Amino acid sequence: MSVFADLVQRLADLLGPLFGASAAAAAIVLFTALVRLLVHPLSRAAARGQKARAELQPKIAELRKKHAKNPERLQKAVMELHAKEKVSPLSGCLPSLFQLPAFFLLYHLFSNTTIGGKANELLSHQLFAAPLGDHWADALGGGGAFGGAGLVYVGLFAVVTCVAAFNYRRTKRMMAANPAMAANPAMAAAGGGEAVPGMGAMTKFMPFMSFFTLFTVAVVPLAAALYVVTSTTWSAVERAVLYR
Repeated sequence: MSVFADLVQRLADLLGPLFGASAAAAAIVLFTALVRLLVHPLSRAAARGQKARAELQPKIAELRKKHAKNPERLQKAVMELHAKEKVSPLSGCLPSLFQLPAFFLLYHLFSNTTIGGKANELLSHQLFAAPLGDHWADALGGGGAFGGAGLVYVGLFAVVTCVAAFNYRRTKRMMAANPAMAANPAMAAAGGGEAVPGMGAMTKFMPFMSFFTLFTVAVVPLAAALYVVTSTTWSAVERAVLYR
């Protein structure tokens, strides 16, 4: 943790002349961009996987007809087809999974008052008027929703809402273009592809999951919220390019 804290502090020191008191916030945005660049090869692989899954649609349609009365056999046959063609039905999930460690590192870093037995100096940094270690509740209790810190969150919520709406519309368009995706909106949100058998009816609600980011931003420290907002915005742009 102390090594990670030193990395963020060094980035903040480098960006200090440009961003002043918000240098640590800028460092988090830069750190997020670096993480996303490292994960980008997985995102490109997921895009290739989507195209490969799309090519399997005719064969899977035949399997559905053949095993219409035997769901267990259908599931096994579909998985065997994916294995034979060397296509992973879950490849679209890998980019998100590989980002989780970075998110949790930031969450813990800005949730602890001490790092390595010393005071956590990063907690004194701010994004404009909002301390990076505070939560939305702190902003509401301090100056209200439209106080200095509250307005920072208003801006973040606005960005998240726009990105979530963009992702929602994009997912619905892809599902309309390919009705097979309706069986698994989670895969459509990741770029489309064949449903994973056995996912269940709850996947119908997956197009709305982008809006869950609003809740995340509201309850985590501002530093972690900034990571989430930056990463989701990057994802929206990246997917629009890779899955166009």
